[in-house]
Amino acid sequence: MNEDETRAPPWHGTTILSVRKDGKVVVAGDGQVSLGDTVVKASARKVRRLAGGDVIAGFAGATADAFTLFERLEGKLEQYPRQLTRASVELAKDWRTDRYLRRLEAMMAVADKEVSLVLTGNGDVLEPDDGVIGIGSGGNYALAAARALIDRGDMNAEAIARKAMAIASEICIYTNNNIIIESL
Repeated sequence: MNEDETRAPPWHGTTILSVRKDGKVVVAGDGQVSLGDTVVKASARKVRRLAGGDVIAGFAGATADAFTLFERLEGKLEQYPRQLTRASVELAKDWRTDRYLRRLEAMMAVADKEVSLVLTGNGDVLEPDDGVIGIGSGGNYALAAARALIDRGDMNAEAIARKAMAIASEICIYTNNNIIIESL
């Protein structure tokens, strides 16, 4: 057996979706946490408010790693108040260059009233063209569903996020329908 075969599988929190429409932004996350192929928690809270409630962040990936990133991002937001992009870039720099942080296996979707961003362990800070972000194992399903719904005049950002996350939960085995939504 090699090292990868003897190591325990990481705890994973999986699907996050952010939708920006008509001056509102929502970040939604499912509640499932998996350890390998086993569901160990169905009601995890993967979406959090930071910076006194002015920023919403959601994570996908290894749970302990994500909490480390929440703490680091909170610190950067204290250092650069009301500057989500700057704080995110500074976090990404640290993530890319710090030996400990480089090993973290997580992604984040973050949003404030002005901008929505994806933060990755490769040091990427990406702003989507259309204001829709999907990350995690069910992220692409939720992203595709949200993009299909975004032009509907009868649906606001929250309704789109709820429907898209419901669709993702029906497709992805690592996503459930215990959805938490935070909005600005």
